[in-house]
Amino acid sequence: MDDFLRLSATTARFTYGAPRALAFGDDARLLWFLRSTGPTDPFDSLWVLDTATGAESRLADPRELCPEPGPLPVAERRLRQRIRLVAAGIGSYALSGDGLRAVFALYGRLFEVAADGGAPKEIPAAGPAMDPRPNSDGSRTAYVADDALYVAPDGRVSPDDGARWGVAEFAAAEELHRARGHWWSPDGVTLLAARVDESALQRRYFTDPAHPEVPAEDFAYPVAGGPNADVQLWVLGTGEGKSANEGGGEGGEGTLVRLDWDAATYPYVSDAGWESAEEILLTVQDRLQQTVLLLSADPATGRTRELSRTTHPQWVDPLVPGTPARLADGRMLTAADTPGGGARALAVDGELLTGDGIQVRRVAGVHEDRLLIEAAVRDPSEQQVLLLDPATGELTPVADGPGVHTVSASAGTLLLTSADADGVRRLVRTADGRESIPADLSEPMPYRVAPILERVTEHAIPTALVLPRDHVPGRRLPVLMDSYGGPCAQDVSAEPRRWQARQWWADQGFAVVTVDNRGTANVSPAHTHAVYRGFSDVTLDDQVAALHALAARHGDLDLGRVGVRGWSYGGYLAAMAVLRRPDVFHAAAAGAPPTDFRYYDTAYTERYLGLPQDHPEVYERDSLIADAPGLSRPLLLITGLADDNVHPSHTLRLSQALTDAGRPHQLLALPGVTHMLPGGNREKLMALELEFFRRELA
Repeated sequence: MDDFLRLSATTARFTYGAPRALAFGDDARLLWFLRSTGPTDPFDSLWVLDTATGAESRLADPRELCPEPGPLPVAERRLRQRIRLVAAGIGSYALSGDGLRAVFALYGRLFEVAADGGAPKEIPAAGPAMDPRPNSDGSRTAYVADDALYVAPDGRVSPDDGARWGVAEFAAAEELHRARGHWWSPDGVTLLAARVDESALQRRYFTDPAHPEVPAEDFAYPVAGGPNADVQLWVLGTGEGKSANEGGGEGGEGTLVRLDWDAATYPYVSDAGWESAEEILLTVQDRLQQTVLLLSADPATGRTRELSRTTHPQWVDPLVPGTPARLADGRMLTAADTPGGGARALAVDGELLTGDGIQVRRVAGVHEDRLLIEAAVRDPSEQQVLLLDPATGELTPVADGPGVHTVSASAGTLLLTSADADGVRRLVRTADGRESIPADLSEPMPYRVAPILERVTEHAIPTALVLPRDHVPGRRLPVLMDSYGGPCAQDVSAEPRRWQARQWWADQGFAVVTVDNRGTANVSPAHTHAVYRGFSDVTLDDQVAALHALAARHGDLDLGRVGVRGWSYGGYLAAMAVLRRPDVFHAAAAGAPPTDFRYYDTAYTERYLGLPQDHPEVYERDSLIADAPGLSRPLLLITGLADDNVHPSHTLRLSQALTDAGRPHQLLALPGVTHMLPGGNREKLMALELEFFRRELA
């Protein structure tokens, strides 16, 4: 590998040493976060910053607590896959209600630490533990071990009924943005817990051909058109009592109350939590995600009532974080689309509060009696922080310079993060005007990249062009298309880290083009919903049209030499490009492509394509297997053999079809490698891809 690839690999793409997972505690007196000791240290420690003085203290060092760590418990390893967590050491933590202490899991062991000093203390656990959550005063900690829910120091609190308790099922964690499965009540004596029954699901298996002596690993996977996990929510008390409603069972000494909603119609639980000791709020969705309900539940009886309903004839976009929510005056804040799908907006009691001029992406809380929101007001590649008056709709900028700005808030204190071509900066600003900066020990990004951003075609598709730093106008360049292209993702953004590798590719002699075709996120609901009942045609048509539009504006793009690369949906796009449009694309490197969505998961696939038994023609049209006999361009297929998201069978099925059709191709199968490409694997693959494209596009 060259110097850039080596540096990118050893610094985890310039993230080691940067503070992450920042959270306020003790009415914003404290700012907790995770950070390693420097740019090549992968082990995150737990730190706290005193916002009054700016002083930082390291509270827990994983290498001191576990000098000889064993492997991660399987359940925690899979959870890290779901939330795309690559750091070693302390992966996550949870704060007590007062924010004065934290608990965390470390290689299956549990620890707690107080902000006011003292060494971390180990919490005895019943088995390899994950996802610990302290109650309001930190006196008790709930955690999951061997698919059961425990409370330390009390013991097991979930029934022994063969189900998984206290966890998020695959669909929730991978596709619905809910990675947790248990929540403490405000008084710290009662738990809301998910019960997950996966007995009806298909099993997926992995084996490592490099280690044939190791048994195969399996897990439950919800395949499109097949059964989902049966998810229930239960209130688990700790006092003497019996089941409070029908369906309860023996669960230690506590009462069990099942929350009652029409789970047959609304099987997905995308959010849940306690609004008060007397009320639980939960968000549920129908299978095709065309109707989303916010429900209020009585924890004493389990009865629910509907607070709000959001519907869409295609699908309701993933909920704007921070919504639905009850405002201080009792009104309901929800996300909504403006007429015609021009913008993702906010509504109060069903009445639109924002319009087409602002794309709302997150509600971060309340600050100075106004809503604190993240939104795009100029271009989808940027994001601003604004205050929104829920009474008048008036907007006041908080952080609105060029770039991508995010915010967290507590008790009048703000944590502002700003990312642009010059890097990433974090600033803590207290209610009384004091400022401090959490130290960033990460490797500075080697390139200052300013991609050429343009909106092209009649659909105003966002595009980016990165040229070699030494490019001389008039020199023709082969083109490398480098896009993801799929739903729920955005490539064309002012966030600087995503352009470092693309600048490296450009410096190897390519014009690097990135296109957010219709179907991708954060442009508008209409832009996203264009792939309803079909991925392939819209994705590929927009990529081709955008490429040609850019070439018309930039004469140095050589359309006689066009390569395309991508991973996951981007791998699907790359393989599809050479299979279906060899007149445009001349070589492709396709990593982890979902080649046939009949074998992908329910919550993602059915949202866009419907049920395969109802729309078989849609799934057939979007499958790449039947295209195999037509391959006429060089194709490099790549898959990780431990990928539990896009199972390696996707790649192997396409390779088999190509082989059966007598179509030459290359296959790179990586033992032990997951969907996240950990440990420098991404950079190793980039070096191999570079050799491939130089050879095929010479």
